[in-house]
Amino acid sequence: MVSAAILSYCQAAWSFFGLFRRPWLDHKSVTLSIANGCLKHSHSQTGPYELPLDLTSRPVQLDMFAVLLFPFFVLSGLQLALAASRTSPPAGAIVVRAGTTTAGEFSTITAALNSLPNDSSSRSIFIFPGTYVEHIDITRTGPLKIYGYTTDTTTYSSNQVTISFNEPADVAGSDDASGTLRIHKDNFALYNVNVKNTFGSGVQAIALSQYGNQNGFYGCGFYGYQDTLYANQGTQVYLKSYIEGAVDFIFGRQGSAYFGGNTIGVLRGGGSITASGRQSNDGGSCISRVLIDVFNKNTIVLGNGAASGTADWAKVIFENTVLNVAPNPALWSVWDGNATSVDHVINADFATTGPGAASLKRASWAQLLTSSQAAQYSISSAVGSTWSTWVDASYFV
Repeated sequence: MVSAAILSYCQAAWSFFGLFRRPWLDHKSVTLSIANGCLKHSHSQTGPYELPLDLTSRPVQLDMFAVLLFPFFVLSGLQLALAASRTSPPAGAIVVRAGTTTAGEFSTITAALNSLPNDSSSRSIFIFPGTYVEHIDITRTGPLKIYGYTTDTTTYSSNQVTISFNEPADVAGSDDASGTLRIHKDNFALYNVNVKNTFGSGVQAIALSQYGNQNGFYGCGFYGYQDTLYANQGTQVYLKSYIEGAVDFIFGRQGSAYFGGNTIGVLRGGGSITASGRQSNDGGSCISRVLIDVFNKNTIVLGNGAASGTADWAKVIFENTVLNVAPNPALWSVWDGNATSVDHVINADFATTGPGAASLKRASWAQLLTSSQAAQYSISSAVGSTWSTWVDASYFV
């Protein structure tokens, strides 16, 4: 559907600029090389992109006016084309709809999950708009994708599905048990769903508790106060999502995670964003879990907070971060107040920009990376070199 929209748009754009052909402008025309029926546009982040055009491989004469405006015209339309909606279930998906009485549909997410066979088959669930007050633990063996209803799949801001629960860790019995959404399985993907723990301040209260390998969270929203996102085990990615909290709200001990293109909201009066509980020098390849968090091209908004509280073997790297608010100028803080707690820590950042970056005075143990050093930390170093086999590339940042 998206590729067809792009093709149609490019053809329309090409026809549009044909209107500007005038004989008296011919002396200002230029030649573009269009190979294999595609106009190539390079992008500094992930390009090149190829825009299909219904043309053969040949030089094409375009007026200078058209050449100057064509990229802007096409790219604006391309953004609209890629902002696809997801308002109906994918083929074969189990349907969840609040208050439904339709045969074959389920009114709760829990009921839909219970209907799935606990085998190795790949399954999917589509959720219609609503707030679902549920405490969910997903454990089935086979691959599972859950899609939320949205008018724009490329962002969390259009999400219309929320899973909400209110339970702190001291009542539930553990951090994991308090999670509104608990993932105890591999090969899981969540798209455009908001997850909230509404308990508030005072004690740990988890929104997402993540314990699986090769799990992806795309265009989602995670909301809490203390310890919102528990990335505790397994390889995992969080792309183009929103993560909000106040105290150590992205944390874990044995997980390896990549965060790309997210907005991180620090509630006013909050403390650290991350709290890496890595407890030993468990080196080796990323496939065997180096226990590292890599943050790339995220934007930090709202209140004040340090970048991270650190345990003795913490390894947290922020790259290309935009600070729209002013954090603690040191960026990093000692978790337990003991200076020896940073003996083996790697707390580093690279290319930090934005209004909040103007007055930074990094902690004594923190590293400001060079471009060559920063290149060592990527999605591959976080979750393994085979990431492209399981990460949804359409969300990758």
